Amino acid sequence: MVAPTSFFNDYGGHIRILEEARTLQQLGHQVTIITYYKGNDVGGMDIRRTPALPWRADYEVGSSRHKLAFDMALFATCLWQGFKIKPDIVHGHMHEGTLIGSALARLLHIPLVMDFQGSLVGEMVDHGFLNPRGRFFRWVRRVEKFICELPDAILTSSLQARTLLVEGFGVSPERIHPLPDCVDTHSFDPQRFTLEEKLALRNNLGIPIARPIVAYLGLLAEYQGTSHLIEAAAAIKKAGIEAHFLIMGFPGQDHYKILAEKLGVSDRVTITGRIAYPDAPLYLSLGAVAVSPKMSLTEGSGKVLNYMAMGLPTIVYDSPVHREYLADLGVYVPSGDVTALAEEIGESLLRTDGSKDLGVKLRERASRKYSWIKAGETILNLYRNLSDPDDQRPGLSIVQ
Repeated sequence: MVAPTSFFNDYGGHIRILEEARTLQQLGHQVTIITYYKGNDVGGMDIRRTPALPWRADYEVGSSRHKLAFDMALFATCLWQGFKIKPDIVHGHMHEGTLIGSALARLLHIPLVMDFQGSLVGEMVDHGFLNPRGRFFRWVRRVEKFICELPDAILTSSLQARTLLVEGFGVSPERIHPLPDCVDTHSFDPQRFTLEEKLALRNNLGIPIARPIVAYLGLLAEYQGTSHLIEAAAAIKKAGIEAHFLIMGFPGQDHYKILAEKLGVSDRVTITGRIAYPDAPLYLSLGAVAVSPKMSLTEGSGKVLNYMAMGLPTIVYDSPVHREYLADLGVYVPSGDVTALAEEIGESLLRTDGSKDLGVKLRERASRKYSWIKAGETILNLYRNLSDPDDQRPGLSIVQ
């Protein structure tokens, strides 16, 4: 797998990479992950990293001119390690991983799979790096279209992404294989934790025992609706409804703590910063309800699956991806409508009847439709069909 990021970190696309690789290993296959030099190692994973940049040894990768140097190092490392490993498949994550992996795949005459986690253009617009009305927009869009033409097959993190690729970039439907994000329902299980464990964590966080918790776990960013959560907390406090917002994630924690103070809700909002992935289920188990006010229309929303597995009634901004995951079990709010978001959160906290049944149905849906083992079998079937439909070897070698 070619992962153009500082793998592993405790959020979003990193979790998809981790769970895909872990599942493929459980199914008996060798997976090597080529990634940037920074990031956390994961036990049992074959992770091979680029050398550090001599002028930016401590740099945490992000959107900047240094990203090009990171990707050049990743390209060289991918070729070097690829010729040593001689894999059967190259699996490129995101657009950069696909572009870099395409060179190795062509040189070794092996298939290339793209893991499409959202539109490159859409993400750049969401993050404010690209003006959709600017002169560079069409050129970036052409680059994205070119990259989407490279792989033999594309795995998409949602059905909505399939529609985007076909209608927006002219990709042949036969090359697209939807593989929605999934969840480990053994780890994300509300029954794992005792009342004593939850009370101890609540006490450590300083959250009053009688105050129901609104849980959020994910990246902190404007397109994720983080400011909207804090504004909703202010509206709920003004309405006299008891609630405490447990906002877990990074970056920009200090910025959002200042916003909470400015809006007078620092006593109703706890911003934890980064939560280690193995600790996420325990923290989510404190929630009475969960929220995802994400406003992106092109990215997945894997956090919602974690909420579902934990049996948490889930309030979301209305989007095709959220409806794909939650179906008729979600509580939907018009995207960007903070007033409606606050009202639905308040009503959900007051509506105790039926919450338990809804949580059971959400967890059952997560277990039935979003299992990583089923996803792993789907990936392997695709690999085999691309390599050799008659090849049933139990131990394919994969560079991801």
